[in-house]
Amino acid sequence: MRTLARFVTSAHKYIIFTWIAIFIVMTIFAIRLPGLLEGDGFEMDGEHADVIDIVSSTFDMPAETMFVVFDHISDDKIQTTLQNIEKLNLTSAIASPLDDDTQYTEDVSYALLHFDNQAENKADSVTAIREAIGDEKGITLTGASAISKDINTASQRDLMTAEAIGLPIAIIVLLFAFGTVVASFVPLIIGIVTVVTSFGVLTILGSQMDLSIFVLNIIPMLGLALSIDFALLFISRYREERKKSDLLEAISTTIRTAGRSIIFSAFCVFIGLGAMLIIRVAIFQNIALGGMIVVGMAVLSSVTLLPSVLIVLGDRIDKWQLLKPKTNGSDNWRTFAHRVIKRPVTITIIAFILLGIAMIPVKNMELTIPGIDALPKSYDTRQAFELMDDTFGLGEQSSVYVIAERANGWEDTAGLQAMKALEEQLEKDSLVDKVTTVFTASDISSVEQWEQAMLVPEMAAGLSSLVETFVKDKQLMIPVTLGATGDSDAAQQWARDWSEKETAWNLSIGGQPKFNQEIFDEIWDKIVYALIIIVVSTFFILMIAFRSILIPLKAILMNIIGLAATFGILVYIFQYGHFGIETGTIALIIPVLVFSLVFGLSMDYEVFLISRMQEEYANSFDNDRATVEGLATTSKIITSAALIMIVLTGAFAFTDVLPVKQIGVGIAIAVAIDATIIRLLLVPSLMKLFGKWNWWLPFGKGLYRSDNRRFEKRK
Repeated sequence: MRTLARFVTSAHKYIIFTWIAIFIVMTIFAIRLPGLLEGDGFEMDGEHADVIDIVSSTFDMPAETMFVVFDHISDDKIQTTLQNIEKLNLTSAIASPLDDDTQYTEDVSYALLHFDNQAENKADSVTAIREAIGDEKGITLTGASAISKDINTASQRDLMTAEAIGLPIAIIVLLFAFGTVVASFVPLIIGIVTVVTSFGVLTILGSQMDLSIFVLNIIPMLGLALSIDFALLFISRYREERKKSDLLEAISTTIRTAGRSIIFSAFCVFIGLGAMLIIRVAIFQNIALGGMIVVGMAVLSSVTLLPSVLIVLGDRIDKWQLLKPKTNGSDNWRTFAHRVIKRPVTITIIAFILLGIAMIPVKNMELTIPGIDALPKSYDTRQAFELMDDTFGLGEQSSVYVIAERANGWEDTAGLQAMKALEEQLEKDSLVDKVTTVFTASDISSVEQWEQAMLVPEMAAGLSSLVETFVKDKQLMIPVTLGATGDSDAAQQWARDWSEKETAWNLSIGGQPKFNQEIFDEIWDKIVYALIIIVVSTFFILMIAFRSILIPLKAILMNIIGLAATFGILVYIFQYGHFGIETGTIALIIPVLVFSLVFGLSMDYEVFLISRMQEEYANSFDNDRATVEGLATTSKIITSAALIMIVLTGAFAFTDVLPVKQIGVGIAIAVAIDATIIRLLLVPSLMKLFGKWNWWLPFGKGLYRSDNRRFEKRK
């Protein structure tokens, strides 16, 4: 850190010019990012993806289907609309409701727009089709790509809404923390530079990989909060040092102390994000990658750009004072700290009771993959989809494709017998409503009847064409309709069981139930490893930072308890339906994202607080004094930083995209619990209870001595 301090103090002007150039270039790239985001990120390489690829490329089934929903529209208008869409040459086929009674009622009907693999940019296709439809009321395009495009639009609007709410309040918090206009706006500038630069890097990467639309909200949420938190810590420490030394010495000392804390904090956040990379679902890898980029930029800007700006500003950092600093601010916190450590057992018990009550709803948590409910109700896309679903009961069933392979093909007698046997085996399953094969499609009930029909020239041509629909070389495709929704446990278990079933035909399953099953299984199979990585890595980082065994153990345990309480409150709000929220479910990504993000973020406050306790303990070897002084000198910073984090993330509570709303509220609640019950009550209480054992390290050079003589500082 001394080398970094010397570099920054000697080259601060060059650092600022370099950052300005980077910011300008990255702004040009960042503007293009929203156009690159497509899909919700729930994608992974697996059996489902392989089957869908076979179905679309080998069996010429549509790679995607969208719907045009007609609500009280005349037949003539339906036909004209579909003709206009057909002229665009975007679809591989259009199934009109005028040709199929199952898609038609007098009031509501829908057309199927099929797309093959040649349709490269679905967002552009959605735009073109909507233009062809025009502004006719009662005609709406819906389906996966249309919903995805609308969620992208809603996400951009949500980001502006959250910034409009969060940033002004964050500025007010900074004004109360620093008292001057200049000092308050510097962290905001650092945050903006961090986010825009990170967006620029993501844009460059986005040309090489698919990025989830949720990146647009989560990355600025994380980047602004972290950057401002880091800047708040840095500037607060700098102002302390400036009172007792000259400008460059104060900056140098701040880089060595606060800069060190920032780097350790960032490591904890970095690990939490990086652990998500082992989950092979695109959204987790997108957010992990984007999060690590923004954390890296936040650290880099905080230890290079921020001190360089402070050097240039000098004493002008205190210009335009609006609020006079309280001379007794630390004394008030010192009094509070003394009161806490006087009753450590009582306060610890009360804190654990409060957290335990908040944890109770966790047992009822219901997780689902975000679908149409992620889109706000005000969007026509959602309204049309729900109207079509309610009218035709599409959501009561789900479809899967079964791909079976047979070494000798399926068209000889043995192959037909195997096909019939598989058909009968599927039909016997209690969850199966319908099985489609060459036999069911031709109303032929046995292999013998099929072979007899093939001897009739008039029937042979039609039956051969039918075989080509379901059989390609060694592969057989069987569409199956299940009597359960694709997101139900029953449908997912069916997909899991049939994928694992031992047969002579090498069965593969694709479709919504299989997609959901693979996503859930991937998360549950990998989440344990991700948690182990986060917990073990954090333990060693904190152990090295604080030269202690108990401090990292307590930090990890309290983090887990605080997060469990957070999830309980989320269930209470979103699943039980309180505070004006409609009853629903928790998005599958929420526990993983909130745990991974907050576990690292909350370590910021742990590092800020314990670092100051460690400094004091290394000088006095008085645990009580170290606890009180650490709390007194950092509580204002931690409270202000937590308020900013709560404001910037909690502002997303006023947005419309449900998963983003849940993430924002979840992080805000977790930070609030961490900065109050845990950081201000539990940490000092437990520090008091464990005494000098807080600083015990069984190996290496710790601060603890086992005898009763005066403690000695060990370097």
